[in-house]
Amino acid sequence: MRITYIRMRRIVLTSALLAAFFAAPAALSQQGPQAAPAVVADDALDTLFDALKRERDPGKARGLAQEIMTEISASGSATIDLLMQWAATAIGEKRNAAALDFLDQVTLLQPDYVEGWNRRAGLHYGMGDKRKSMADINQVLQREPRHFGAIAGMAAILSDAGQDELALKAWQRYLEVYPADRDAQEAAIKLSEKLAGSRT
Repeated sequence: MRITYIRMRRIVLTSALLAAFFAAPAALSQQGPQAAPAVVADDALDTLFDALKRERDPGKARGLAQEIMTEISASGSATIDLLMQWAATAIGEKRNAAALDFLDQVTLLQPDYVEGWNRRAGLHYGMGDKRKSMADINQVLQREPRHFGAIAGMAAILSDAGQDELALKAWQRYLEVYPADRDAQEAAIKLSEKLAGSRT
């Protein structure tokens, strides 16, 4: 994902699916995929999310998803953009400690910038720290509950933790935002079948 959750998402699943994340601390895992109210989105982003929700063609929906992630990734700050660039370079060079330092600065300097939390969530996940990854996903979803990448990451980590019912709820929530994503449809179907089989 430059679509980081599309980046992060691709770390765990594929296509417009994943941002990747969490073995879930007890309180959050019981809370499931519920999110706190979001910061009010701008009109352009609302329009894109509305179009994504209505679009049934997977190819066109993928284009809308990319536009959404581009909008979300825009920081409006040269300093934040530079820190994000340095973090991306450090991640590519496997310098995870340096990347974390840069992303920590991003979240401190501009806490309402969703992509800072998102990128750090993916890094924590890649480093095997699902608890911290989950905490950052929660920060993303507090600010933008429609962030399908973060929701996909949540679903993936819940699945990893064996919390299939919560994972299914997360995929269902994802599909409310991005209904044309075939990978998400398949993930939800497989979990539904697994849960149905376990009840018989």
